[in-house]
Amino acid sequence: MDIQALNLLVEIVECGNLSQVARKLKMTRANVSYHLAQLEKSAGVQLVRRTTRRVEPTEVGLRLYEHGRNIQNEMRAARETITSLGQGLQGRVGISVPSGYGQMVVSHWLIEFKALYPGIVLDVVFENRVDNLRDEVDIAIRILPEPPQQLVARDMGTVRYLACTSKAYAQAHGLPTELAQLSTLPLITANVVGRQLSLRGYRNGERHEVLLAPTLISDHYPFLRQGVLAGLGIGLVPDYVVHDVIASGDVVTALDDYRLSIFGTRMYLLTMPNRHHTRAVRTCIDFILDKAKGGEG
Repeated sequence: MDIQALNLLVEIVECGNLSQVARKLKMTRANVSYHLAQLEKSAGVQLVRRTTRRVEPTEVGLRLYEHGRNIQNEMRAARETITSLGQGLQGRVGISVPSGYGQMVVSHWLIEFKALYPGIVLDVVFENRVDNLRDEVDIAIRILPEPPQQLVARDMGTVRYLACTSKAYAQAHGLPTELAQLSTLPLITANVVGRQLSLRGYRNGERHEVLLAPTLISDHYPFLRQGVLAGLGIGLVPDYVVHDVIASGDVVTALDDYRLSIFGTRMYLLTMPNRHHTRAVRTCIDFILDKAKGGEG
């Protein structure tokens, strides 16, 4: 059994699909299947089970995968040590950030990080996907009710949602005092493709919920902020979107006696459990967590 065979097993387990492995490694599917068969023949045991949709490791296959992943990590660490000798911090960091929090908060942190470490290549994607991290993404930041069990999650703190509107709108139309009133008001918020949006509110130990039908929808939070300031309705947004215009008095809040939640109330930094983190990635993780901790304080 050689390193190349173990590397192939790692790819098969992580992709879960022989065709995907073939595309990634620029091989034919038949070639991947042949090398897998040879590896199983060499090991003397079945390493994966094939179903109609996926290829899943057996217990022995999973243990071999873990050995292969550890060897890959050690090789990456060795290469990194060699290339970084006598040089400043270098490498690539792929980051996936939520569209709103990324635009209005994390982007400022990453600009500062890039200025501190000019040798690091930052590849930043603004998106709201919650699925597993992809190969090109080392770090994902997400607002979630709870972190996915299959990923390593570091808590970045609480996300507080606000019901808010412009001072002019409040003077003309008044402010809602009960969560249920939101079902009849023009709402400004983000949306989730493929499911009905609902707002949960917690007050005096009781849970309330209302289905939402927003009249201004976007995952571009600066645009939602403009809609709130223009008096187009009640905004349901995280506090970081409007904190400065609340402080100036241009925007007022409603339903302050509720704790509101749409997409979750915690921010998490997510990484893959078995992926080797370069010094550049580790440095970026520490930098972001330090910034988030400072923001909470």
